Amino acid sequence: MKHAAIAVGIFILLIAVAAVAAFFSLGFYLSPQGTLAKADTIVAISGGDTTARTAEAVKLYNDGWAKHIIFSGAALDPNSPSNAQTMARAAEKQGVPASAIELDEDASNTRQNATGVASIMAREHFASMILVTSPYHQRRADITFRRTLGPSVTIINHSSYDQAWRRSNWWATTYSRNLTMSELQKVIYELVAGK
Repeated sequence: MKHAAIAVGIFILLIAVAAVAAFFSLGFYLSPQGTLAKADTIVAISGGDTTARTAEAVKLYNDGWAKHIIFSGAALDPNSPSNAQTMARAAEKQGVPASAIELDEDASNTRQNATGVASIMAREHFASMILVTSPYHQRRADITFRRTLGPSVTIINHSSYDQAWRRSNWWATTYSRNLTMSELQKVIYELVAGK
């Protein structure tokens, strides 16, 4: 009887340790990072901190990781330039030639980003990309893009910097906790219901 109680106690302790480990590693799950390698294009999707996403795409381009950038994102206000266009203008001001930039100006969510980018990738015969988004959004973007583009396209995940969210301490503020839980729900939905 005593041995059974000890075994149950150890089992409960192991479950508790596993739950705590899973909790603290959630940020790393949401923010997968690939090893940088040369690719046909860099893809930066708008949303979150669009300025940081644009800056990271430009840095990757300037560092020679790809010869093209695709910016994806519709306008929040239909009477304004698209997010993709705004990103492209910022990139051009930082030295990226317009000839190296492709735009997907119709996407208003991650699935539409993936669909629009897939069309450009097919038209340009691109077979590899470095996917740039905010770190908390990287997992969901990766799932959606892989599903849409298929196994023949290589996707390297590379997040931009985010001032308010860190994968190593996502629990530190109310904002980052809420953002993490919201994004986790979206990832689960994408895994279960995504097509």
